[in-house]
Amino acid sequence: MKRKGHIYEEICKTETIKFAIQNAARNKRKRFFVRKVADNPDYYAEEIRRMLVDKTFVPREYERMELYDGIRRKKRMISKPCFYPDQVIHWAIYIGIREWIYKGFYYFACGSIPGKGVHFGKHYVEKWIRSDRKNTKYYLKLDIHHFYPSIDTHRLVAKLKRRFKDDDLIELLELILYEDDGLPIGMLLSQVFANFYLQDFDHWMKEDRKVKYYIRYMDDMVIFGSNKKKLHQLRVDIDKRLRSVEGLQLKGNWQVCKLEAEPLDFMGFRFYRNRTTIRKSIMLRIARRAKRISKKKITHKDAAAIISYMGWVKASDSYSFYQTRLKPYINMQKLKAAIRKGAK
Repeated sequence: MKRKGHIYEEICKTETIKFAIQNAARNKRKRFFVRKVADNPDYYAEEIRRMLVDKTFVPREYERMELYDGIRRKKRMISKPCFYPDQVIHWAIYIGIREWIYKGFYYFACGSIPGKGVHFGKHYVEKWIRSDRKNTKYYLKLDIHHFYPSIDTHRLVAKLKRRFKDDDLIELLELILYEDDGLPIGMLLSQVFANFYLQDFDHWMKEDRKVKYYIRYMDDMVIFGSNKKKLHQLRVDIDKRLRSVEGLQLKGNWQVCKLEAEPLDFMGFRFYRNRTTIRKSIMLRIARRAKRISKKKITHKDAAAIISYMGWVKASDSYSFYQTRLKPYINMQKLKAAIRKGAK
C-alpha cells in the first residue's frame, strides 16, 4: 500500500482543530472549562495551531482512575488525558488520519471501527453458523492477555511509519505514544491504534493460515472449523506468532468447543445454531436497571440506557425475557419523552 504524506498539514489547519474541539466537547459541556473552550473555538483553535506549528505541545500527565466494569466487576485502569489541549489534539490527529488508517483493515475486524460494531459482527457469525454447518462444527475462542498495556509502542510506531510518509506526524505520535507503557485505556487514539496494531496478524490469519471463518472484536477472537485437532494446532501457531512478532500473549482461558454442545459466548451474545440470546450477565444488568428506574423519576440518562439496551433485546431472540423482566417495569412512551426533554 502506498504511504500517505502531508497529514500534519491537515491536522494543523484551523478548520480541522475547530472540528476537533466540537467533537472533543461532545457530552462534556457541563464542565466549565470545556464550555469555555467550546464557546470560543476561534481563539483556542489558533492557540493549538501555534502549538503544533511551533512544536511546543507537551502532553500532560494522564489522570488515572480505577474502574470496575460489568457484572463481574473486572478491574480496569483508565487513563484520562486532559481536555485542553490533549484531547483536542488527539481528535485533530484522528480526523487527519482516519481516512487512511482504516484502509487495509481486515473486513471482519470489529469494535471501535465505524459501521463495524457488535451488531455487524453478530450478523456474520449467525450467517456462518447457519449456512455452513460443516465448517462451523467447532470453534476456537481466544483472548489476548492485558491487550492495551501490552502493546509495544515502538513496534506500533514502526508500523505507522510504513503507513504514513510524514515525519512531523510521526514525531507528534511518538511524543504522545511514548508517554506511557502500552496504549492507555481511555485515550481516543488507543482504540484506533489497537486495531491497527493487529492488522498484520489478521492478514496472516487469512493469507498464510487460510482460515475461512475468523472474526475479531478488539482482542477477542473466534475461529470456526470442521476439525478439532486443527483448531488446537492453530491455537499453538497463533500463540507463537503473537509472542514472536507482536510481543503479545494469549490468556489461558482459550476454548475449543463443539457448537452443538456449548453455545458460543461472544460480543455479549450467546450463539446457538437456531437462535441468539443475550449473555446472562447483560440480561441481569438490564433487568436490574429497569426495575430500579421504575421506582423513581425517569432521567435522561436512565431513559437513554434502557432504549440502548432495547436494541440488544430486539436484535436477539429475547422476547420471553422482555415480557417477564422488562415490560412490567418500563414504559417506552415515557422513556422517549424523557429523551426528548433532555435533548431540549
